[in-house]
Amino acid sequence: MAVPNKVAERFVAGIKRFQPIVASAKSRDVNESDTVTIIKDILSEVFGYDKYAEITSEHLIRGTFCDLALKLDGELRLLIEAKAIGLELKETYVKQAVDYAANQGVDWVVLTNAETWRVYRISFTRPINQELVLEFNFSGLNSRKNSDLDMLYLLSKESWSKSLLGEYHTQRQALSRFLVGAIILSDPVLEVLRRELRRISPGVKIETEEISSILLTEVLKRDILEGDKGDEAKKKIQSFYRKLAKDREKAVKVSSSVEDAPIAT
Repeated sequence: MAVPNKVAERFVAGIKRFQPIVASAKSRDVNESDTVTIIKDILSEVFGYDKYAEITSEHLIRGTFCDLALKLDGELRLLIEAKAIGLELKETYVKQAVDYAANQGVDWVVLTNAETWRVYRISFTRPINQELVLEFNFSGLNSRKNSDLDMLYLLSKESWSKSLLGEYHTQRQALSRFLVGAIILSDPVLEVLRRELRRISPGVKIETEEISSILLTEVLKRDILEGDKGDEAKKKIQSFYRKLAKDREKAVKVSSSVEDAPIAT
Protein backbone atom coordinates (compact mmCIF):
# COMPACT_ATOMS: atom_id res chain seq x y z
CA MET A 1 0.00 0.00 0.00
CA ALA A 2 1.54 3.29 -1.09
CA VAL A 3 0.89 6.02 1.47
CA PRO A 4 1.18 9.46 -0.19
CA ASN A 5 4.21 11.38 1.08
CA LYS A 6 2.12 14.27 2.41
CA VAL A 7 -0.09 11.87 4.37
CA ALA A 8 2.91 9.91 5.66
CA GLU A 9 4.48 13.14 6.91
CA ARG A 10 1.26 13.96 8.76
CA PHE A 11 1.26 10.51 10.37
CA VAL A 12 4.89 10.81 11.48
CA ALA A 13 4.29 14.26 12.99
CA GLY A 14 1.06 13.08 14.62
CA ILE A 15 2.66 10.03 16.23
CA LYS A 16 5.46 12.13 17.70
CA ARG A 17 3.02 14.75 18.96
CA PHE A 18 0.32 12.53 20.45
CA GLN A 19 2.21 9.60 21.95
CA PRO A 20 3.40 11.73 24.92
CA ILE A 21 -0.10 13.19 25.26
CA VAL A 22 -1.70 9.73 25.36
CA ALA A 23 0.93 8.49 27.85
CA SER A 24 0.37 11.48 30.11
CA ALA A 25 -3.42 11.10 29.97
CA LYS A 26 -3.12 7.44 30.89
CA SER A 27 -0.81 8.13 33.83
CA ARG A 28 -3.30 10.73 35.11
CA ASP A 29 -6.25 8.40 34.41
CA VAL A 30 -8.27 11.18 32.79
CA ASN A 31 -12.04 10.86 32.49
CA GLU A 32 -14.05 10.03 29.37
CA SER A 33 -14.74 13.63 28.45
CA ASP A 34 -11.04 14.50 28.42
CA THR A 35 -10.28 11.29 26.51
CA VAL A 36 -12.82 12.26 23.84
CA THR A 37 -11.00 15.58 23.41
CA ILE A 38 -7.75 13.72 22.70
CA ILE A 39 -9.52 11.35 20.29
CA LYS A 40 -10.98 14.28 18.36
CA ASP A 41 -7.54 15.85 18.07
CA ILE A 42 -6.04 12.57 16.84
CA LEU A 43 -8.83 12.19 14.28
CA SER A 44 -8.10 15.69 13.04
CA GLU A 45 -4.31 16.00 13.20
CA VAL A 46 -3.36 12.38 12.48
CA PHE A 47 -6.17 10.97 10.37
CA GLY A 48 -6.93 14.20 8.54
CA TYR A 49 -10.60 14.84 9.30
CA ASP A 50 -11.93 18.37 9.59
CA LYS A 51 -12.61 18.84 13.30
CA TYR A 52 -15.45 21.29 12.72
CA ALA A 53 -17.12 19.97 9.57
CA GLU A 54 -16.58 16.20 9.64
CA ILE A 55 -16.29 15.20 13.31
CA THR A 56 -19.44 15.53 15.39
CA SER A 57 -20.42 14.55 18.91
CA GLU A 58 -24.04 15.48 18.44
CA HIS A 59 -25.39 12.59 16.41
CA LEU A 60 -28.70 11.48 17.89
CA ILE A 61 -29.56 7.77 17.76
CA ARG A 62 -32.77 6.51 19.34
CA GLY A 63 -32.91 9.32 21.85
CA THR A 64 -29.24 9.23 22.86
CA PHE A 65 -26.06 10.65 21.41
CA CYS A 66 -23.20 8.46 20.23
CA ASP A 67 -19.80 9.70 21.37
CA LEU A 68 -18.46 10.70 17.95
CA ALA A 69 -19.41 10.31 14.31
CA LEU A 70 -17.59 11.00 11.06
CA LYS A 71 -19.41 12.56 8.14
CA LEU A 72 -17.90 13.00 4.71
CA ASP A 73 -19.79 15.01 2.10
CA GLY A 74 -22.78 14.92 4.41
CA GLU A 75 -22.80 11.11 4.56
CA LEU A 76 -22.37 9.26 7.85
CA ARG A 77 -19.38 6.92 7.40
CA LEU A 78 -18.19 5.89 10.83
CA LEU A 79 -19.41 5.81 14.42
CA ILE A 80 -16.97 6.02 17.31
CA GLU A 81 -17.61 4.70 20.79
CA ALA A 82 -15.13 6.33 23.17
CA LYS A 83 -14.19 5.24 26.66
CA ALA A 84 -11.96 6.76 29.33
CA ILE A 85 -8.32 6.00 28.64
CA GLY A 86 -7.94 3.94 31.81
CA LEU A 87 -10.79 1.58 30.92
CA GLU A 88 -10.27 -1.81 29.32
CA LEU A 89 -12.31 -2.11 26.12
CA LYS A 90 -14.87 -4.83 26.90
CA GLU A 91 -17.24 -6.74 24.63
CA THR A 92 -20.23 -4.94 26.14
CA TYR A 93 -18.85 -1.66 24.80
CA VAL A 94 -18.62 -3.21 21.34
CA LYS A 95 -22.28 -4.24 21.45
CA GLN A 96 -23.32 -0.72 22.36
CA ALA A 97 -21.42 0.72 19.41
CA VAL A 98 -22.74 -1.95 17.03
CA ASP A 99 -26.30 -1.25 18.11
CA TYR A 100 -25.74 2.41 17.28
CA ALA A 101 -24.38 1.51 13.83
CA ALA A 102 -27.17 -0.95 13.07
CA ASN A 103 -29.80 1.69 13.78
CA GLN A 104 -28.11 4.02 11.30
CA GLY A 105 -27.15 1.50 8.62
CA VAL A 106 -23.47 2.35 9.12
CA ASP A 107 -20.94 -0.31 8.10
CA TRP A 108 -18.04 0.76 10.29
CA VAL A 109 -17.55 1.29 14.01
CA VAL A 110 -14.50 2.29 16.02
CA LEU A 111 -14.13 1.49 19.70
CA THR A 112 -11.29 3.39 21.35
CA ASN A 113 -9.93 4.79 24.58
CA ALA A 114 -7.36 6.94 22.67
CA GLU A 115 -4.62 4.35 23.25
CA THR A 116 -6.26 1.18 21.88
CA TRP A 117 -8.13 1.52 18.58
CA ARG A 118 -10.40 -1.23 17.24
CA VAL A 119 -12.18 -1.01 13.90
CA TYR A 120 -15.20 -3.26 13.30
CA ARG A 121 -17.15 -4.09 10.15
CA ILE A 122 -20.88 -4.53 10.77
CA SER A 123 -22.75 -7.41 9.11
CA PHE A 124 -26.46 -6.73 8.74
CA THR A 125 -27.46 -10.33 9.36
CA ARG A 126 -29.88 -11.75 11.90
CA PRO A 127 -28.68 -11.21 14.53
CA ILE A 128 -26.50 -8.22 13.69
CA ASN A 129 -22.87 -9.25 13.82
CA GLN A 130 -19.50 -7.50 13.89
CA GLU A 131 -16.00 -8.47 12.82
CA LEU A 132 -12.80 -6.99 14.16
CA VAL A 133 -10.91 -5.82 11.08
CA LEU A 134 -8.17 -3.60 12.46
CA GLU A 135 -6.58 -3.05 15.88
CA PHE A 136 -3.59 -1.03 16.99
CA ASN A 137 -2.09 0.54 20.08
CA PHE A 138 -1.31 4.20 19.47
CA SER A 139 1.47 4.22 22.08
CA GLY A 140 3.16 1.32 20.30
CA LEU A 141 3.21 2.87 16.81
CA ASN A 142 6.62 3.30 15.20
CA SER A 143 6.76 6.24 12.80
CA ARG A 144 9.62 4.56 10.90
CA LYS A 145 7.69 1.36 10.18
CA ASN A 146 5.81 1.36 6.87
CA SER A 147 3.41 -1.29 8.18
CA ASP A 148 2.31 1.06 10.99
CA LEU A 149 1.81 3.94 8.56
CA ASP A 150 -0.17 1.61 6.24
CA MET A 151 -2.44 0.72 9.16
CA LEU A 152 -3.12 4.38 9.94
CA TYR A 153 -3.78 5.06 6.26
CA LEU A 154 -6.70 2.59 6.29
CA LEU A 155 -8.52 4.74 8.83
CA SER A 156 -7.55 8.10 7.34
CA LYS A 157 -9.84 10.50 5.50
CA GLU A 158 -7.93 9.86 2.27
CA SER A 159 -8.73 6.14 2.31
CA TRP A 160 -12.51 6.55 2.01
CA SER A 161 -12.45 7.76 -1.58
CA LYS A 162 -10.45 4.65 -2.51
CA SER A 163 -12.51 2.25 -0.34
CA LEU A 164 -9.25 0.98 1.16
CA LEU A 165 -10.78 -0.17 4.44
CA GLY A 166 -13.40 -2.22 2.59
CA GLU A 167 -10.75 -3.74 0.31
CA TYR A 168 -8.61 -4.63 3.31
CA HIS A 169 -11.60 -6.34 4.93
CA THR A 170 -12.32 -8.31 1.74
CA GLN A 171 -8.72 -9.47 1.60
CA ARG A 172 -8.84 -10.57 5.23
CA GLN A 173 -12.02 -12.53 4.53
CA ALA A 174 -10.38 -14.28 1.57
CA LEU A 175 -7.59 -15.42 3.89
CA SER A 176 -9.90 -16.16 6.82
CA ARG A 177 -8.87 -19.23 8.83
CA PHE A 178 -12.49 -20.33 8.71
CA LEU A 179 -12.58 -20.18 4.92
CA VAL A 180 -9.19 -21.89 4.57
CA GLY A 181 -10.34 -24.63 6.94
CA ALA A 182 -13.52 -25.18 4.96
CA ILE A 183 -11.57 -25.36 1.68
CA ILE A 184 -9.16 -27.93 3.12
CA LEU A 185 -12.13 -30.15 4.00
CA SER A 186 -13.82 -29.73 0.61
CA ASP A 187 -14.04 -32.72 -1.75
CA PRO A 188 -11.66 -31.35 -4.43
CA VAL A 189 -8.89 -30.71 -1.89
CA LEU A 190 -9.45 -34.06 -0.16
CA GLU A 191 -9.10 -35.78 -3.53
CA VAL A 192 -5.80 -34.01 -4.16
CA LEU A 193 -4.53 -35.01 -0.72
CA ARG A 194 -5.63 -38.61 -1.33
CA ARG A 195 -3.82 -38.72 -4.67
CA GLU A 196 -0.60 -37.32 -3.22
CA LEU A 197 -0.67 -39.64 -0.21
CA ARG A 198 -1.13 -42.64 -2.49
CA ARG A 199 1.80 -41.49 -4.60
CA ILE A 200 3.97 -41.27 -1.48
CA SER A 201 2.72 -44.63 -0.17
CA PRO A 202 1.94 -46.74 -3.26
CA GLY A 203 -0.20 -49.78 -2.66
CA VAL A 204 -1.75 -48.38 0.52
CA LYS A 205 -5.52 -47.97 0.38
CA ILE A 206 -6.44 -44.44 1.47
CA GLU A 207 -9.95 -42.96 1.34
CA THR A 208 -10.97 -39.34 1.52
CA GLU A 209 -13.15 -40.10 4.56
CA GLU A 210 -10.05 -41.15 6.48
CA ILE A 211 -8.19 -37.99 5.50
CA SER A 212 -11.16 -35.86 6.52
CA SER A 213 -11.32 -37.60 9.89
CA ILE A 214 -7.63 -37.01 10.58
CA LEU A 215 -7.92 -33.35 9.59
CA LEU A 216 -10.93 -32.90 11.86
CA THR A 217 -9.47 -34.62 14.91
CA GLU A 218 -5.72 -34.12 14.69
CA VAL A 219 -4.77 -31.30 12.30
CA LEU A 220 -7.30 -28.47 12.27
CA LYS A 221 -8.38 -26.54 15.34
CA ARG A 222 -11.96 -27.20 16.34
CA ASP A 223 -12.80 -23.51 16.73
CA ILE A 224 -12.31 -22.84 13.01
CA LEU A 225 -14.77 -25.56 12.05
CA GLU A 226 -17.54 -24.94 14.55
CA GLY A 227 -19.67 -21.94 15.40
CA ASP A 228 -21.29 -19.30 13.21
CA LYS A 229 -18.16 -18.33 11.29
CA GLY A 230 -17.22 -21.94 10.62
CA ASP A 231 -20.73 -22.71 9.38
CA GLU A 232 -20.75 -19.58 7.23
CA ALA A 233 -17.44 -20.60 5.62
CA LYS A 234 -18.75 -24.12 4.88
CA LYS A 235 -21.86 -22.70 3.23
CA LYS A 236 -19.76 -20.33 1.13
CA ILE A 237 -17.54 -23.17 -0.10
CA GLN A 238 -20.49 -25.47 -0.79
CA SER A 239 -22.28 -22.71 -2.70
CA PHE A 240 -19.16 -22.04 -4.77
CA TYR A 241 -18.70 -25.68 -5.78
CA ARG A 242 -22.42 -26.13 -6.54
CA LYS A 243 -22.27 -23.12 -8.85
CA LEU A 244 -19.07 -24.44 -10.42
CA ALA A 245 -20.71 -27.81 -11.06
CA LYS A 246 -23.77 -26.17 -12.64
CA ASP A 247 -21.60 -23.98 -14.87
CA ARG A 248 -19.65 -27.03 -16.03
CA GLU A 249 -22.85 -28.95 -16.69
CA LYS A 250 -24.21 -26.04 -18.69
CA ALA A 251 -20.98 -25.78 -20.66
CA VAL A 252 -21.11 -29.51 -21.49
CA LYS A 253 -24.71 -29.19 -22.71
CA VAL A 254 -23.83 -26.22 -24.91
CA SER A 255 -20.85 -28.09 -26.32
CA SER A 256 -22.97 -31.19 -27.03
CA SER A 257 -25.67 -29.18 -28.76
CA VAL A 258 -23.08 -27.54 -31.00
CA GLU A 259 -21.56 -30.90 -31.91
CA ASP A 260 -25.01 -32.41 -32.67
CA ALA A 261 -26.14 -29.48 -34.79
CA PRO A 262 -26.54 -30.36 -38.48
CA ILE A 263 -23.81 -29.07 -40.74
CA ALA A 264 -25.14 -26.67 -43.36
CA THR A 265 -24.36 -27.73 -46.93
